[in-house]
Amino acid sequence: QVLLVESGGGSVQAGGSLRLSCVASGYRYTYFSMGWFRQAPGKEREGVAVIDDYGCTAYADSVKGRFTVSKDSAKNSVYLEMTSLKPEDTAMYYCAAQPGAMCRAQGTVDFEYRGQGTQVTVSS
Repeated sequence: QVLLVESGGGSVQAGGSLRLSCVASGYRYTYFSMGWFRQAPGKEREGVAVIDDYGCTAYADSVKGRFTVSKDSAKNSVYLEMTSLKPEDTAMYYCAAQPGAMCRAQGTVDFEYRGQGTQVTVSS
């Protein structure tokens, strides 16, 4: 069974930075795309960023230039570096993973595996 565990959420003031981490375990796929989606109260899930095993990355327009997704395949981990945070970035952030290569940020909301989420709160 694939298990994804996120860490790194928290509270920060607007303009600040946070780094989210996610470790995957229990999978045996050769290719594995990983990424992040978020959901704020009363809003739809939004795919934030994705990275596949070929190094392809994709981002939501709302975070381009501010967020960076990276992956360490040796550690089965994916990271989301978030800078210049805005109050509208406040949401529960979920790590997601899918066998195969997929490089479309919004696709992360439908990924087969997801973590429990980590809260990010940005105050103005």
